[in-house]
Amino acid sequence: MPLWEENIRKVVPYTPGEQPKEANIIKLNTNENPYPPSPAVQAAVAGIPDADLRKYPDPAAAELVNALAARYGRKPSEVFVGVGSDDVLAMCFLTFFNNREKPVLFPDITYSFYDVWADLFRIPYETVPLDDAFRIRPEQYERENGGIVFPNPNAPTGRAMALADAERIIASSPGSVVIVDEAYVDFGAESAAGLIPKYDNLLVVQTFSKSRSLAGERIGFAFGNESLIRYLNDCKYSFNSYTMNRTAIAAGTAALKDEKWFREKVGKVIATRGRAEKEFAALGFRFYPSVSNFLFVTHPAKPAAEIFKELRERHIYVRYFAKPRIDNYLRITIGTDEEMDALFAALREILA
Repeated sequence: MPLWEENIRKVVPYTPGEQPKEANIIKLNTNENPYPPSPAVQAAVAGIPDADLRKYPDPAAAELVNALAARYGRKPSEVFVGVGSDDVLAMCFLTFFNNREKPVLFPDITYSFYDVWADLFRIPYETVPLDDAFRIRPEQYERENGGIVFPNPNAPTGRAMALADAERIIASSPGSVVIVDEAYVDFGAESAAGLIPKYDNLLVVQTFSKSRSLAGERIGFAFGNESLIRYLNDCKYSFNSYTMNRTAIAAGTAALKDEKWFREKVGKVIATRGRAEKEFAALGFRFYPSVSNFLFVTHPAKPAAEIFKELRERHIYVRYFAKPRIDNYLRITIGTDEEMDALFAALREILA
């Protein structure tokens, strides 16, 4: 090994969902919204003057921050934005999880970027097991910690916890920051954002990637009390002051103004999810209720790895995790009705 390698920061990186390049596929592996964003988004992006693209964007992304504050009934000083919720969450880890003696807590089956960030920033952590029904157990978090982060709904299981249970976790750790990752909240869960005036240690993170059909623009945001947001911005401006580009700011602002489109498309995903649950059940799959834009399913007669492989051969991509406790499950994004019909036709062949 070269001598210089002794001082390299080595980590096992996060593995994102595959982005296949082939044409004519059905892509149900990365929880993107199957419907396009509001037409107002395209118009807003097209309306950016060419001359503005040579200039740096507003480092404060004030237009987007103000639009988020107006939409969600917050003050601009309670809003933080970043390049997707991954950027926001990474900045949260860097900013808030700096106790080197007490571990950060998060579920054992959850978003697999959490342990990557913890390793990257040299943050001690412990995973807290979900119960046998893949539910977060609030009482397991009522102990000393250097911070807590959990998704609600959880990923990849799709299970949501009651707001009262989330509050129990928040209230039990007044000495550390608790982050509720709400990437899928718009598909049926209850947001913890309403608890922010009550708990100064609460930060709620959301994204435009799922419900607002803007995964390609990378827009994430967080709500918290003014002190938390100020600390986040201090770290952001010490790391990269120009995180949001002009097109993302314009696209996000326009998306927030078209509430009718947003609700209509989220409603379509929820309706298709309900139909998909019936189809999966009829095929013998087992799963728990989901309030996300995906289902987490297993079949008693056919290993998930084999179903994954055979679907892929038919140009249908779903997500498979070769990890303990979930290595016989598939996470399947809710697509359009036509895409789901093709999926179920393929599954009938595979299970025949």
